[in-house]
Amino acid sequence: MTAAAVDLNCDLGEGLSLYRLGDDAALLDIVTSANIACGFHAGDPAIMARTVRLAAERGVAIGAHPGLPDLQGFGRRDLAITADEAYQMVLYQIGALSGFAHAIGARLHHVKPHGALYNRAAADPGLARAIARAVRDFDPALHLVGLAGSELVRKAESAGLRAINEVFADRAYRSDGSLASRATPGAVIHDVDVVVVRALRMVRDGTVESIDGVTVPVVAHTICVHGDTPGAVALAQALRAALTAEGIELRAT
Repeated sequence: MTAAAVDLNCDLGEGLSLYRLGDDAALLDIVTSANIACGFHAGDPAIMARTVRLAAERGVAIGAHPGLPDLQGFGRRDLAITADEAYQMVLYQIGALSGFAHAIGARLHHVKPHGALYNRAAADPGLARAIARAVRDFDPALHLVGLAGSELVRKAESAGLRAINEVFADRAYRSDGSLASRATPGAVIHDVDVVVVRALRMVRDGTVESIDGVTVPVVAHTICVHGDTPGAVALAQALRAALTAEGIELRAT
């Protein structure tokens, strides 16, 4: 059954100092939710302020995108941290981004962990619980975005938060519903037509084909576009056009 509505989100604000990664302004004209880097894996105060302002001006839902303290590895290296450390890092980063939103009369809508932190929380109950607790302790009205069907979604629900199931049209899945490692050949899908077909299937049918050819059930509340992926703007445009053509409303969940 086709969903009546779905969110189209994008990871943004992931430059640093003089370096910019992706076309944030163009993407914010297309997507409905923005996950903004909070300085640990990418981003800095100037980029955070600018990205928050651009999102607010366009009516795009503003979310914190906390990651591991790993600028060199872009937050995609699996650093060893405890649940307490995860709680503190996430709370700290939400607070930082919230300050920029508050300064312009906006507010945070959601939190979505980044990279290795996101992937670990998808499978690690203790880490997922710590992240959900940090979000709840900061503001229980915030939504928490996690990989569809993952531990993070379950722990968000247990904490009384609105859990948002996220799917990735441009990433390969394993048969257990987790994302294939980026080191795996074919883990990132670059063909726009293939990505669009996968997105429509996930929203319309609630399934995705794994890298092993297995049909995996998914719940698609929101679809991710990676702002650092080459061609991200064209991909986001194609996804928006295809979803709209199917009669699916695009809005923040």
